[in-house]
Amino acid sequence: MSFRTSGAGRPRLNRRSKLFIPVLIALAVLVGLFLIFANIWTDLLWFRSVDYQSVFSTMLLTQVVLFLLGGLLMAGVVGGNMLLAYRLRPMFGTAMFGQQGVERYRLALDPHRKLILYAVMGALAFFAGTSAAGQWTTWLQFVNRTPFGVKDQQFGLDISFFTFTYPFIRMVLGFLFAAVIVSAIMATIIHYVYGGFRLQNPGASASRAARVHLSVLLGTFVLLKAIAYWVDRYGLAFSEAGRVHGPSYTDVNAVLPAKTILAFIALLCAALFFAGVVRRGGMIPGVSFGLLVLSAVLVGGVYPALVEQFQVKPNQQSKEAPFIKRNIDATRAAYGIDKAQVTNYSAKTEASESELQSEAATIPGVRLLDPSRLSPTFQQLQQIRGYYRFPDQLDIDRYNIDGQVRDTVVSVREIGTPPTAQQNWINSHLVYTHGFGFVAAPGNQVDANGRPNFVEKDIPPAGQLGKFEPRIYFGENSPVYSVVGAPKSAKPIELDYPDDAAPNGQVNYTYTGKGGVPMGSFFNQLLYAIKFGEKNMLLSSDINEQSRIMYTRQPRERIKKVAPFLTLDSDPYPAIVGGRIVWIVDAYTTSDAYPYSQRKSLRELIEDVTTDRRPGVQLPNDNVNYIRNAVKATVDAYDGTVSLYQWDEKDAVLKTWMSAFPGVVKPFNEISAELKQHLRYPEDLFKAQREMLANYHVTDPNAFYIGQDFWKVPADPSSNKSKQPPYYITLRMPGSTTPTFSLTSTFVPNGRQNMAAFMAVDATAQTPDAKLQILQLPSATTIQGPEQAQNTFLSDPRVSSELNLLRGQQGAATGTDVLYGNLLTLPFGGGLLYVEPIYVQPKAETSGRYPTLQRVLVLFGSKVGFGPTFQDALAQVFGTNVEKPPTTGQPNQPPTTNTPPSTGQAPAVQAALQKAQAAYTAGQEALKKGDFTAYGKAQADLKAALDELDKALKAQGTPAPSPTGSPGPTPTGSPSPTPGAAGTPSPSPTTG
Repeated sequence: MSFRTSGAGRPRLNRRSKLFIPVLIALAVLVGLFLIFANIWTDLLWFRSVDYQSVFSTMLLTQVVLFLLGGLLMAGVVGGNMLLAYRLRPMFGTAMFGQQGVERYRLALDPHRKLILYAVMGALAFFAGTSAAGQWTTWLQFVNRTPFGVKDQQFGLDISFFTFTYPFIRMVLGFLFAAVIVSAIMATIIHYVYGGFRLQNPGASASRAARVHLSVLLGTFVLLKAIAYWVDRYGLAFSEAGRVHGPSYTDVNAVLPAKTILAFIALLCAALFFAGVVRRGGMIPGVSFGLLVLSAVLVGGVYPALVEQFQVKPNQQSKEAPFIKRNIDATRAAYGIDKAQVTNYSAKTEASESELQSEAATIPGVRLLDPSRLSPTFQQLQQIRGYYRFPDQLDIDRYNIDGQVRDTVVSVREIGTPPTAQQNWINSHLVYTHGFGFVAAPGNQVDANGRPNFVEKDIPPAGQLGKFEPRIYFGENSPVYSVVGAPKSAKPIELDYPDDAAPNGQVNYTYTGKGGVPMGSFFNQLLYAIKFGEKNMLLSSDINEQSRIMYTRQPRERIKKVAPFLTLDSDPYPAIVGGRIVWIVDAYTTSDAYPYSQRKSLRELIEDVTTDRRPGVQLPNDNVNYIRNAVKATVDAYDGTVSLYQWDEKDAVLKTWMSAFPGVVKPFNEISAELKQHLRYPEDLFKAQREMLANYHVTDPNAFYIGQDFWKVPADPSSNKSKQPPYYITLRMPGSTTPTFSLTSTFVPNGRQNMAAFMAVDATAQTPDAKLQILQLPSATTIQGPEQAQNTFLSDPRVSSELNLLRGQQGAATGTDVLYGNLLTLPFGGGLLYVEPIYVQPKAETSGRYPTLQRVLVLFGSKVGFGPTFQDALAQVFGTNVEKPPTTGQPNQPPTTNTPPSTGQAPAVQAALQKAQAAYTAGQEALKKGDFTAYGKAQADLKAALDELDKALKAQGTPAPSPTGSPGPTPTGSPSPTPGAAGTPSPSPTTG
């Protein structure tokens, strides 16, 4: 670029440079437009690949139409007023009024007035259009609104008016207010610049044209204000001025009539402003403006304040009671807690032996495997290779195992990052493309070493859950993008799974599914190279005409993209359905515009200890006062297929969205029976409902006003952080004859730690209208709350002593860490039973350490049990051998145990077996009593008996069986049994 000097000595661009700058600007604009096109086109390709193109087209078309309408309307209104102000300028300009300073500005701007006009209109059109396009959800809900069939208690209007219509009216009013205000500002500037106003002495004056123009604009503004006052009457349904959300006594008896009066006053003032068109002088507009301000202060502000101060506050409880009742009813309906069944529960602390035997015969096998503790255990025992990984928080589901439906801890083996030495673009995006396998373990069974008894495991998959497609291309830890697929003649390059017998120690694979976006053409490769900023997509020879690119792979991310109108549960969980691994995600319809309902932050409602363990999950920040589990969604882990099923057929919000996006959500009757077996009551909805029920279990407005019966969710006792999460567990509620897979939580009173209530819901999700069940304890109950129960456990001398023994020598290499599992609460024997598993892991910070289940804590009333198995701990609490349930396995024991044969063995073998069994029994009894001297002697006797048995069996050529059960870890200071002896675990868990 070169310059030349003008006659005045100032540098000027030469002709070539003047042409070069527009070319650069044009190129920049083209590049920007191409980047926008690349983003839009790749989005279209993605929606086509998942068969949800209608969602993309509906959203795009709606946003484009709103952008154009909003932009054109704003530009037309403001631009029209600017042009009108220019045409109404005085004939002789500003010089006749002695405004020489303004004249200079006019002379400088006048040659560029068209450019300025177009620039202002363009900028306003862009910002207004963008703002309007951002309101596409408000528009779609308005035009597709569906009645709730319920009327509000103040205005007698259907709830849909407040949820769908009122927000749209406020949006339109806000847009019109902005257009009128900007028009008035721009018109005033133009009138001033072109002499329509004179501000110099001896006084300000305006031309008739300017005065008429501005009177019309101000009149229009006040007219809009009159409409806004009238509409704001309905906005009182969301008032936050009282003790609860919704209209208070003052709102109904003072603010509501005040807004009606102000609406008529504003209408009168608007007429006075319009009168300025035919009546000269500023008195009428001035009077109207003063009347508007004065009435707003007196009628809209002072009068309601006087009513609040002198009528409400002296009698607030009685005055507010009817309006608190409205809030209670609306909140309970909006959060789906209005049908919660509250039952008074005496919660005994003592029970007879016959009652305990009856309860124990029906109590299910309590889930002792804690999904929040066992990720390292799954990682070490089932990771197989270092590039696979399990999530920090495992999941709970139900599977038919050995003919019985059991609570099962499940997870999938997802792909992680390639080994450090092999990290490059090809390995990261073309080789390490998918995880492999499903892992499951019954929640109430462990082996002799306290490790999960896996019923589905290993690579290739082996177990009891049948055949299924094991590859995980779409998961919570999938790479940002992977390129898969190749012609049949091409050599597979994707790592499928490790196999020591295969060449290079691995089996390779070529993806054959329909997942991902075809990117074989050079044009698509170019677009995706731009999208992901990766030139290798254009240069790599491994990308061919059969290649497909997979991105947006996390289940929640995929569902959110195809259904942006849904709020998703924070915990997707995998299940085997129809021979495929699918991710199941609960989806909610929410609103913040349900009249009279209490508005809360959804993030605060669902936050607890488990959300802290999911750092990658973005919790919603919305404020809501209505929520429904309206949709059950699935994502196929192999091909990424997204399926949305209508779950709540009564939800008006979902019906509205189904009308806006027809065919996107499948009807309820298309949910397969197999999928329905794995659906469950959603955790986040349950958390929101328990937070609301902490206060809104109180339905009497006077008791609600006092608030003395309010509850709270206790802190998590195992970590003393955040709130205790709800737990999935199979239990039998009082009055029921069969155990049910349930979601449970507890409450404690505000300011105290004893138990206030126990809440559960049938989590099998066979129907969308499962009812919450609350067992409310007497206010003077002595039943301990979770934090008190944990304190009782830890302060028990025997428990404390044995935990210290489990820990071993602190600081030594053989020391262990004791980890507390989930503290479960369940109704039992007319009271409440606490159950807490105890895990042990090596203290040494090694990559191979993992927790194993070693003890179980039980509390009933004030009695503590602490044993190697749940049944042992129960027996300690109730002073009798509680019968083992016939339908479940026993935790901390092998699922199959060998017993001493009574016949068919040599006398020497029988004698040795009897000695071994007697020594084992004596050791267990000594361990229960805390007599470690006797325990050590029993272990020595057990070793001697096993040695004797080994000799006897060798004499007849038979391998030695193990005694029944498992003695648990050896206490410090007691004789050690023979290493590797059957049924005897070592003090520290064995790394896998």
